[in-house]
Amino acid sequence: MPQSGWMPVTVPGAPAAWAALVSRFGRLSLSEVLRPAIEYAAEGFPVSPVVAQLWQSGTQRFAAEKGEEFRSWFDTFAPAGQAPRAGEIWRSPDHAETLRRIAETGGKAFYAGELAEKIAAHAKRYGGYLTAHDLAAFAPEWVEPISVNYRGYDVWEIPPNGHGLVALMALNILKGFEFDGKESPETYHKQFEAIKLAFADGLKYIADPRSMKVKVAELLSEGYGAERRKLIGREALQPMPGSPERGGTVYLATADNEGNMVSYIQSNYMGFGSGIVIPGTGIALHNRGCNFSLDRSHVNCLEGGKKPYHTIIPGFMTHSGKAVGPFGVMGAFVQPQGHLQMVMNTVDFQLNPQAALDAPRWQWTEGKTIEVEHQFSDAIAGALARRGHVIKRSADNLAMGRGQIIWRDSQGVLAGGTEPRTDGAVASW
Repeated sequence: MPQSGWMPVTVPGAPAAWAALVSRFGRLSLSEVLRPAIEYAAEGFPVSPVVAQLWQSGTQRFAAEKGEEFRSWFDTFAPAGQAPRAGEIWRSPDHAETLRRIAETGGKAFYAGELAEKIAAHAKRYGGYLTAHDLAAFAPEWVEPISVNYRGYDVWEIPPNGHGLVALMALNILKGFEFDGKESPETYHKQFEAIKLAFADGLKYIADPRSMKVKVAELLSEGYGAERRKLIGREALQPMPGSPERGGTVYLATADNEGNMVSYIQSNYMGFGSGIVIPGTGIALHNRGCNFSLDRSHVNCLEGGKKPYHTIIPGFMTHSGKAVGPFGVMGAFVQPQGHLQMVMNTVDFQLNPQAALDAPRWQWTEGKTIEVEHQFSDAIAGALARRGHVIKRSADNLAMGRGQIIWRDSQGVLAGGTEPRTDGAVASW
């Protein structure tokens, strides 16, 4: 699947989700909720350093695209031919006006009426498959989260087509081991092997739930976790899927003094998504469809009306039925790996939320290859290499994901942690 252009664009869900969340849980109207965003778009804001860096990467990416359909991206995001620099004030009146229409109509303007007509017309002009009917037929879905119990904590994720299931499968494997400390070759080895096995299953079985041939409960069963656990020995393995028995992203976490907590994530993927911007609206369309498979025999094969394998996953933890807190990590396929590391850092190794995020991070990329951050211990990296892992140091900390976490302790005290690898903050009021 291509990553740019109209081909990977599926129906965007964010505006409808905003309206649904406000309607079900909010105390303010959608107009009140969106007012600050509208003001920032209309009046401008200083671009933060990491965002400026990523914006420049997006500009370079689409400069290589030759299609006429990408012109509006530059008109919107780089009108002077370059991305804004850190500290530069950036305004987008088109975004402000679009957000006003979404706010005034409870999100409906995006899916019917003038905005929807502009989206559909742009798709038709440049060979896209999104139609006015597709937009009008969309409705957000309320789903039941899935979970595993990890050392007394219930870890919750959204179900497929999201890949939170990968994090849960890995934790289900790891809960059968005891660990002698975080900075141990044995600890890292078992983490690497568990995430590799979980991803092998995830990439084979996760799809739109209506297409999946294996049930989530089967993949998260105690028996299947035990079978996968048996595969982990002393040496690095080449991950293969098992056979269970049949039967660019923004993350935020918030909590208040009444006990309400939210784990929230949304994304148009790969920084600026598809590169398609609807002229005169500021609407930048995502490219989530690029995670479809074109293998007709695969459960995640491209089909009309079907949802692709999706990487954005908000996480949450409870203990004895009481909320502990929300957590999440931005960064495509690093997300379940970041979830695993955050859960183990807080639960197994008793790190506070900020220390859990500050700790050196790693990610499996393919085969036996593991990327680690520059501050990762040389001694541990050497010990892991002797077990057959291919250890590569990453020069880009942003590639390791960007996380946030809120943790409520047994006394009801809230503590927050924010990602040191990017722009972010812990705020209270």
